[in-house]
Amino acid sequence: MTQGGKKKKRSVNRSIMLAKKIIIKDGGTPQGIGSPSVYHAVIVIFLEFFAWGLLTAPTLVVLHETFPKHTFLMNGLIQGVKGLLSFLSAPLIGALSDVWGRKSFLLLTVFFTCAPIPLMKISPWWYFAVISVSGVFAVTFSVVFAYVADITQEHERSMAYGLVSATFAASLVTSPAIGAYLGRVYGDSLVVVLATAIALLDICFILVAVPESLPEKMRPASWGAPISWEQADPFASLKKVGQDSIVLLICITVFLSYLPEAGQYSSFFLYLRQIMGFSSESVAAFIAVLGILSIIAQTIVLSLLMRSIGNKNTILLGLGFQILQLAWYGFGSEPWMMWAAGAVAAMSSITFPAVSALVSRTADADQQGVVQGMITGIRGLCNGLGPALYGFIFYIFHVELNELPMPESPSGGSVVSQYHLQQNSIIPGPPFLFGACSVLLALLVALFIPEHTNLTVRSSNWKKHCGSHGHPHSPQAPGEAKEPLLQDTNV
Repeated sequence: MTQGGKKKKRSVNRSIMLAKKIIIKDGGTPQGIGSPSVYHAVIVIFLEFFAWGLLTAPTLVVLHETFPKHTFLMNGLIQGVKGLLSFLSAPLIGALSDVWGRKSFLLLTVFFTCAPIPLMKISPWWYFAVISVSGVFAVTFSVVFAYVADITQEHERSMAYGLVSATFAASLVTSPAIGAYLGRVYGDSLVVVLATAIALLDICFILVAVPESLPEKMRPASWGAPISWEQADPFASLKKVGQDSIVLLICITVFLSYLPEAGQYSSFFLYLRQIMGFSSESVAAFIAVLGILSIIAQTIVLSLLMRSIGNKNTILLGLGFQILQLAWYGFGSEPWMMWAAGAVAAMSSITFPAVSALVSRTADADQQGVVQGMITGIRGLCNGLGPALYGFIFYIFHVELNELPMPESPSGGSVVSQYHLQQNSIIPGPPFLFGACSVLLALLVALFIPEHTNLTVRSSNWKKHCGSHGHPHSPQAPGEAKEPLLQDTNV
């Protein structure tokens, strides 16, 4: 792009932002507190995921009590259905929010995502049924990132996205420990009531305090704008995977490495609680420590590795750590092994940021959105397939419990079930071993990815598809025209 073209684009962006501010000042925005800001989005995300984080320990217990014979299979099916529905609905909800505004869809997604919370103590069966169906609307991140894109300029957007993602991480680092403590002292019923109250507070905050970021005068054709199939097609980005050999290698690497990761996230804390005998407090502490180590790995360690060994070698190193971590989880039979493997898991979290950096450095400016969109689409698909796959493997290998863990030992941890030790003494966690094999294949594929190349993917219909994540009146750099990399999920 020429220097004159860049100046013209910056001028257009400033003009659009000025037009938005004028419209908002003239009363074109529904009621709210102040002007639309990133802080409104941050509070919405924090309250939603803080409420779900409180329920980490109670959910693990209720899950096993509700499905005592096929706990891991049912957990995989519930999370798999939720992830698959989120993958299918995210583009449509994003496109509709371009026409109807962000505030109404923030309210809709938060309400349906948090709707199952009070059902935990009312009816566990309805609780898990509503969780799986809520995946249709469990895409708060997509709407929040569109909200942020409306009110920020290009040079501010990366920092704003980072603030939202950091808030998400902070809420899940603190809330499980708080929920576990309150549950032990006052009972799980209080935790459910508190989580419900926080969810209602989030809904009230959206209704009262959050202003609309997309004024009606700035929308394509107000409420009457049609939505094309290309905007709502969740597979639109995946259809371009095979059009470039390098893109194909990157996408295969992401699929083979993220599929076991998605399955692991859906079942690992249940595995710690019911199979390895962790107490609720130990599970909460594990989440907090792993979260803090992951943040350090993805900031300081990742930066050092990228400068010292290069982009591709950083990806290979991250995949190597992931293989070690999954194999350790698969063969580990003692709690201390889980803690040690958790530290390795934090180092494996550098893989995906390194992949995104590789794409951003090697793809042409007009190809960034296409390739990043494909990678994000594959991750979304894995969020549906991974949990179901892990649950099925647990079921095949009969990794189940017929009773709750034994009473806690004086040291604070629970005694590991004798059923587990007798039935699975060689390979306690078969799905994790399968995941290690999958990541090993990803490592072999990644070896063929060149360090420096030019990615070329035809993007004839990409701008139409991007309507599901942005809108014509809020231009984004090509690298920004993609779904947020974080997917909605509860711990």
